Amino acid sequence: MFKKVNVWMLIMMFSFVSVFTYTGTAEASFQPGVDTVILVDGDSGKILYEQNAEQALPPASMTKMMSEYLILEAVNKGDIAWNDTVPVSDHLAELSHDRGLSNVPMRTDEEYTVEELYESIAIYSANAATMALAEYISGSEGAFVEEMNEKGKELGMGETLREAGQEYGLDNLEEIAAEGFGDYQFVNTTGLPNRLLNGMHPDGTGSDEDNYMSAKAAATLAYHLVNDYPEVLDVASIPEKVFREGTDDAVNMQNWNWMIEGTQLSDLDNQYVDGLKTGHTNAAGFTFTGTAERDGQRLVSVVMGADSEVHRFQETERLMEWGFNNFSMQEIFPGDMTLDGYETVPVAKGQEDEVAIASTDSVSMVIHEDDEEAYTYSVELDESMLNEDGELEAPIEEGTVVGRMAVEYNGENEAAFLPGEGNQLAVDVVTTENVERAGWFSLMARGIGDFFSGLWTSVADTVRGWF
Repeated sequence: MFKKVNVWMLIMMFSFVSVFTYTGTAEASFQPGVDTVILVDGDSGKILYEQNAEQALPPASMTKMMSEYLILEAVNKGDIAWNDTVPVSDHLAELSHDRGLSNVPMRTDEEYTVEELYESIAIYSANAATMALAEYISGSEGAFVEEMNEKGKELGMGETLREAGQEYGLDNLEEIAAEGFGDYQFVNTTGLPNRLLNGMHPDGTGSDEDNYMSAKAAATLAYHLVNDYPEVLDVASIPEKVFREGTDDAVNMQNWNWMIEGTQLSDLDNQYVDGLKTGHTNAAGFTFTGTAERDGQRLVSVVMGADSEVHRFQETERLMEWGFNNFSMQEIFPGDMTLDGYETVPVAKGQEDEVAIASTDSVSMVIHEDDEEAYTYSVELDESMLNEDGELEAPIEEGTVVGRMAVEYNGENEAAFLPGEGNQLAVDVVTTENVERAGWFSLMARGIGDFFSGLWTSVADTVRGWF
């Protein structure tokens, strides 16, 4: 149990510095040019802006972010190695030569390393290469897809469409999504509609099914991808690389992310953008999960349903620019702070009658420039450490945790975080000095004093009762 008191604190004004090259003033609120967007702080998981972010939609090749996550996880666990050779089946060799899809050509009689296939996925969104690595890791693409959906739950992406559909007696993924149920569903490793796989779709999925992710689910996946495996950006930021250089199958892989410096759309080159994944199908439109870092601040964005390749990048640029110009990391409350109304806690049986307390760490977060004074804190003392009179009992060591300070947002805009994030909004409250236990003679003298004090009070009350 805790004892709680709300305390209003004003935050000192700070000087806001724009972190994108920007000649105008920041917009009061962002107005997106597509229906579905989300912008997230890449360090804390705080949602800075969202519109239609809960609706599950076809993500196209943004699906490959989960495939990349599981590939990097397998490498980091030692289950596979970058120099392992990956076998290629007849079906995947045939599919890889379909130039109507994004692919690098593969042959059954050639050897391909995990690393070169992974690079073809992260740079060129190669579909057959994704499927080959999935089969290598899990034995089949169907087994890998099951792992994708399970990992989605683990990362907090929400509820799968199949699970949501069962609750309402629905089994058609398109219908489930249209009803607004569920957050994501992976049916293959690439993001292609299953109908394009010539009957070789993964076991456990339908031949006409598609993948689904809400913008929020995609942002959650991207957030974990760049934080759990930051090396993903080392490859995702490569503008161009040759696959199988020096062979007849050489392919110049130009990064589909045209916001990367050195790619073909020069007017969108941006030195701060270093990832992450594009996508396009007829059902999805043009999609893009982007990430950029400037002066130590990272943002993650998702744009879905843009009407052209360029449009998705233009919307991302506008969204990122707005985010960097309106939000910055600020220290809301300093560390070692004396807490208003809770400067000390009473002490029983100590050489001192009270002990000073303070917060431990500072509390910092990305905040909007209009919300500088919108944060308060509350102090919660751990009542299990207090006696019935609300006192700590001596001896007490400096640094003893006696409660916590919880930061609360009281502004007009709702403060929201990706699932499982935002726990940094509370810090410990500790004692800042030692209090030794009083000696037996002092305790006895206090006891005698308390006895006679109580006796005198009783006599005085009795006498007053006579009159």
